Amino acid sequence: MAYKKHDQYTEGVTEELMGHYASVLKLLGEDPGREGLLKTPERIAKAMQFFTQGYTMDPEKILKSAKFHEAYSEMVIVKDIELYSMCEHHMLPFFGKAHIAYIPNGWITGLSKIAHIVECFARRLQVQERMTYQILNVIQDTLQPQGVAVVIEAKHLCMMMRGVQKQNSVTTTSAFSGVFEAHDTRSEFMALISSRLS
Repeated sequence: MAYKKHDQYTEGVTEELMGHYASVLKLLGEDPGREGLLKTPERIAKAMQFFTQGYTMDPEKILKSAKFHEAYSEMVIVKDIELYSMCEHHMLPFFGKAHIAYIPNGWITGLSKIAHIVECFARRLQVQERMTYQILNVIQDTLQPQGVAVVIEAKHLCMMMRGVQKQNSVTTTSAFSGVFEAHDTRSEFMALISSRLS
């Protein structure tokens, strides 16, 4: 298998995290010994390992596990890829969709691998801006295509639940390389990800 997911949790890590989360509950004024919270430190410990499993994944290996010679040289787009990540500033979730395209230069990858790449970088403590470039760079470096385009649209709970508390704001980030830096190619990509097939 090209990458590892958390089918089981690292026992020592889980135990240590449980102790820390029990302390956090006490500091917040809760009683971690009460019935409703007895298993909460363990649940959070396992949840956090799941949410950050991207650290155990190798995005280059993911792409190379289904890398094929192919003469196709038109745009390949995988759009509306759901993503769930955690802001590294407040450790609150942000969620949305990624739209990714590349134009092959002799190599393609399995379409599902593009979605796996998004998962790999989303399941880490992140900022949306960095994640956008991380996705672009690994595709560009591994497949050496004529160009890559990445657009991410996301809502951030750190803006919705705290701070300015703006419920309907959406953050959009984009990154382009190679032929997508040309206006015509970029415009074609933006038009295609905006369209909805009937």
